[in-house]
Amino acid sequence: MDKIKVRVPATSANLGSGFDCCGIALELYNVFEYEKIKSGVEFVGWDKAFANESNLAYLAYKAVCDKIGVDSCVKITIIDTGVPVSRGLGSSATLICSGAYAANKLHGMKLSKEEVFEICTELEGHPDNVAPALFGAFCTSVTDMKGNPYTVRTHVSKRIHFTVLIPDFEVQTHDARAVLPQMVKREDAVYNMSRVALLASAFKSGSGELLRIVTRDRLHQQYRRPLFKNIDEIEKCAYECGAISFMISGAGSTCLCLSTKMIEEKLNDKIKDLPNGWVAKELKISKYGTKEVE
Repeated sequence: MDKIKVRVPATSANLGSGFDCCGIALELYNVFEYEKIKSGVEFVGWDKAFANESNLAYLAYKAVCDKIGVDSCVKITIIDTGVPVSRGLGSSATLICSGAYAANKLHGMKLSKEEVFEICTELEGHPDNVAPALFGAFCTSVTDMKGNPYTVRTHVSKRIHFTVLIPDFEVQTHDARAVLPQMVKREDAVYNMSRVALLASAFKSGSGELLRIVTRDRLHQQYRRPLFKNIDEIEKCAYECGAISFMISGAGSTCLCLSTKMIEEKLNDKIKDLPNGWVAKELKISKYGTKEVE
């Protein structure tokens, strides 16, 4: 095999209480083609700023090749980019996971899924996006004292409807990190710990009442909200349309609503005249994560 097309889903991390440890894969995809070449690295369809050897897709491809002990000469072509950049939907994870998956596949699947996951986590810096991007569904992840990642994949109930609200502005991850306090109150830590302990069970059961409780948070969202234009108005509209939970997706600027019924059409009608171009889109869970496509 000399060529492969790889599809990677968008991801939404944190999910309220699951700060830096929980994420889900959603049916919004980036697709890339990787082709072995005789020398160097080539980029097709990329913005000039990303068509270089600092490209995350290439770095992941090269990291796997180095681990296996083969050359990393490759042409990387963008086929489809459904995942918006800097919107809290894991666009960087799609690059990393596609590159690592493609390199392993093109060179004989010499690394295990766990080894690929380790490489992706090291490049991303944390596992909360790359775990669901690689494996699909709902993933709860941790790293040990040496930085080795572990994840548990959980089925997500079909009773839950996921609606993302995507605005026309970006929120940079470093800005979203910068506003977080260095110290938190013990009661706030306990508040989140008690909820994240039940988060996977709530997504598996699809209980609206439980999801409403366990997706609440005191560690990050209250500090990040000032970075989001007219978020209070958007949240109010979401609840008026039937959302049971409203949260920031990753570092933003996308927000995520959970509901037990479809609210996309009603919500879009309600927010269509509001500033900052917010658009609601219902997405299903991506069960399979990163995979080869024709």
